[in-house]
Amino acid sequence: MSDLTNHIGEKIRYYRREQKLSQEELAFKAALHNTYIGQLERGEKNVTVESLAKVCAALNLTLAEFFHMPHTTSKLLSMELEQIIMLLEGRSKKDLQNVLEIIESLLKWKDN
Repeated sequence: MSDLTNHIGEKIRYYRREQKLSQEELAFKAALHNTYIGQLERGEKNVTVESLAKVCAALNLTLAEFFHMPHTTSKLLSMELEQIIMLLEGRSKKDLQNVLEIIESLLKWKDN
């Protein structure tokens, strides 16, 4: 999908997580299907204005606020980084240090 579709999906995910809602909870509040919320967040579906308005209402945001808040854009993570974070959540400090060392080594190898 387009960069815009992905960006909107990332913003939906950001605001949903900020409010500590699951996809199912957001879908219920927005009167939408939970698989549709997941597809929007992953950038797999184009959102309609009507559906985005429902999502925004469920998140207590106006459409203007959703699109206007530029300071949150730097806080949005790509789906790949989100997946990495999810894989690492709950791991021990030692595991995290080992993964960091591996990533640093891989990046040094790639850059040479």
